[in-house]
Amino acid sequence: MIPASVRFDQSTLTTLLDIDPLVQEYRAFFSLFDWSVVDHWLARRSKCCGSHGHPLTAYLKAFLLRIKEGLLYAKQLRDFLCRHPLLIIELGFHLQLDPSADYGFDVERTLPTRYWFGEKLRQLDHTLLTDLLAATVAALKQEIPGLGEVVAFDVKHIYAWVKENNWRAYVGERYDKTRIPVGDPDCKLGVKRSTNQEQDDGSTQEKKELLWGYGSGVAAATTPDYGDVVLAEKTLPFNEGDVTYFRPLYQQSVMALEQFPTHITADAAYDAWYVYDTVARRGGMAAVPLNARSTTTFDPDGTPLCPIGLRMQPTFHYAHPNGYRARRYRCPLLVPHATGGTCDHEQFRKGKGCHKEINDEPGGRTRLLMDRASPLYKAIYTQRTSCERINSQAKELGIEHPRVHNGRSVANLNTLIYLVINVRALLRVKSINRGLLQIR
Repeated sequence: MIPASVRFDQSTLTTLLDIDPLVQEYRAFFSLFDWSVVDHWLARRSKCCGSHGHPLTAYLKAFLLRIKEGLLYAKQLRDFLCRHPLLIIELGFHLQLDPSADYGFDVERTLPTRYWFGEKLRQLDHTLLTDLLAATVAALKQEIPGLGEVVAFDVKHIYAWVKENNWRAYVGERYDKTRIPVGDPDCKLGVKRSTNQEQDDGSTQEKKELLWGYGSGVAAATTPDYGDVVLAEKTLPFNEGDVTYFRPLYQQSVMALEQFPTHITADAAYDAWYVYDTVARRGGMAAVPLNARSTTTFDPDGTPLCPIGLRMQPTFHYAHPNGYRARRYRCPLLVPHATGGTCDHEQFRKGKGCHKEINDEPGGRTRLLMDRASPLYKAIYTQRTSCERINSQAKELGIEHPRVHNGRSVANLNTLIYLVINVRALLRVKSINRGLLQIR
């Protein structure tokens, strides 16, 4: 709605909106979002509850503006909007009309309070934000041929806004995981970094860097010409392992792309059979470093070798408690029948012989037999840096130190940050494509 005042009539205010640089910047920015996603969400919700107050899109646009302008606190957002009344009109807040005011409405009475801005951020349905992110992926896919053929995965640490993370504040038992921080009851204690330090006597001692907070998992894709985009994201408490993020991120990526990625890549924290399995069944590669947990060696066909280098004998399959199909291999000197050969291994002297339990799923086999020195592996693994660049952009937008006090607000802020990153990418991609289509 365009108001009118004793100073400006509606036509004048319309002209001011059309020429104001900040309004024009955000009008172009918001035009790249698929707001029909919000309409569909509201249509489903209207069956069980009514709507009141300002439009949901006005809040969403305000929160996106908060991210883009680097405003850490709800009060800073409110103060910024108070200084730019034309933006309040453009965002779509319901105006409290006052013809005596310069712009025809009372700014203070129109805007929600600082508290309600924070509360509304907490109350946002995260599914709605995820759907908006998926819509940006769909828009990017239309512009970028082959987007998502290779998907990279990573996790970014986030410091909770609690005094336990502030070294200037005295805290008794700072890293006692049983003591819930008052500043954010949803955050958890986790290990940011673990290193081995050499001691004076030549031994090594593990040193862990701990923090209270969250992890932001991200799935990203990159192309040489267009740069990096976010395909999916997931926020969890920081005590969750990196590989925990994989399945929800992979599922979101497939849904957003409407196709399965050909290859995936991640660091050694994602070295799990089911990570490889997602692409191995379709002939793809999961370029993930091997986090060796055993010294078993294999023949090229995948048959394990016993400690003295003999091919072990396969016996039977069974369902492993960890959810995969496994196969047991036995000592070739005893199975299927004794050959008369001897071995000095302790298990052979006991009469049982060695045995190995091998994951017989395609992902389990691929994990052990993949050629990690091949050119294809190296080319795919190089694309893992797309996540690092996305994390760097997210850090610049404030993801590392959110100024909110609960997990829902942290998760919503994270998704809003990735929305800003993707829309910036969409602006860049459209500009590149326009340049390619120009007649020279």
